[in-house]
Amino acid sequence: MNFETIAIRTQTDRTQHREHSTPIFPTSSFVFDDAEQMRALFADEQEGNIYSRFTNPSVREFEEKMALLEGVEDAVATATGMAAVFASFLAFLKSGDHLLASKAVFGSSYTIITQYLPKWGISFDWLPTDTAQWQALVKPNTKMLFLETPSNPGLDVIDLAFTGQFCKCNSLIFNIDNCFATPYLQQPARFGADLISHSATKWIDGQGRVLGGVVAGNKAMITEVKKLCRSTGPSLSPFNAWVLSKSLETLAVRMDRHCESALLLAQFLEQNGQVARVIYPFLPSHPMCAVAKQQMKKGGGIVAFEIKGGLEQGRRFLNSVKLCSLSANLGDTRSIVTHPASTTHAKLTEQARQDVGITNSLVRVSVGLEHIDDIVADIDNALKSSVDEG
Repeated sequence: MNFETIAIRTQTDRTQHREHSTPIFPTSSFVFDDAEQMRALFADEQEGNIYSRFTNPSVREFEEKMALLEGVEDAVATATGMAAVFASFLAFLKSGDHLLASKAVFGSSYTIITQYLPKWGISFDWLPTDTAQWQALVKPNTKMLFLETPSNPGLDVIDLAFTGQFCKCNSLIFNIDNCFATPYLQQPARFGADLISHSATKWIDGQGRVLGGVVAGNKAMITEVKKLCRSTGPSLSPFNAWVLSKSLETLAVRMDRHCESALLLAQFLEQNGQVARVIYPFLPSHPMCAVAKQQMKKGGGIVAFEIKGGLEQGRRFLNSVKLCSLSANLGDTRSIVTHPASTTHAKLTEQARQDVGITNSLVRVSVGLEHIDDIVADIDNALKSSVDEG
């Protein structure tokens, strides 16, 4: 079946009530038929529900649906996207291991890699943009390669086909944050990715309602992630899982609209005299546009741009938007404008931000589902106001 049909028609077995829409199972624990079943479930000799920190029917449906949409065998849901990323590291990395990571990653991922993994004896190196230099960074103890593509917030695009082959040749776990693309636009497993994480809080929910995360991959690897999550407890609530599962039913139609509007906004900004640079994966001006079109169905719902007047004009622009929201979130029905240098990536050093193109004049727009003419008008008016006030 096609993506849209899988997203809508995947459902756990109905209860005796024969409900059409997926029910919610808001329970912390489950009862057993007898002592032997209880023993067998705890011994992992049978599949079934014991306790909602381990498994829950609502959560399991979301996991199964995400695995199908990513084209992999299994998935495990978590309370947040960062819990998913963290679990994908800790389930496989140990003291003495070495991690390779793209430097253009979300601010919290950067913090985990630079501040917390080293506390446990896990070293790292940042991957340069030039993939020809990657091989020189591989060490005998290199265990995993982690990246985002498109990256947050600078929309860097990394060649997944090359990365998959590179990881295979070097026996590395290929771990990717696929949040910006969603499984509708990009399926990294087709290129050899072993672990695929998401902040389901973003496009997968799509309406700014709940937090959630997920790690997808082959059954053997996801079993290891599940063991970690079962013991450490970053569990997704049944209610949030139900919301996210229902949201997947509209993911394709929402992302079609987000991408269509984002491309139109990017094209408008390229013609605006107050804008120094526009970044969008499907713009011909993007240095990796050809690669993006090979591995993505569409360009995504995020547009980044730099304002010519620098930080001060950028502040005036942010204070002048009326329709768009000022928020650090993304992937909502409502368009959101963010200043990454002072919000999502504020804890990075100035040099670290410069290294990945996060300048003080960079603005990130999460393009919502409002009419594109209204989004463009708001951005245009804010840009004009930022000049007039200056």
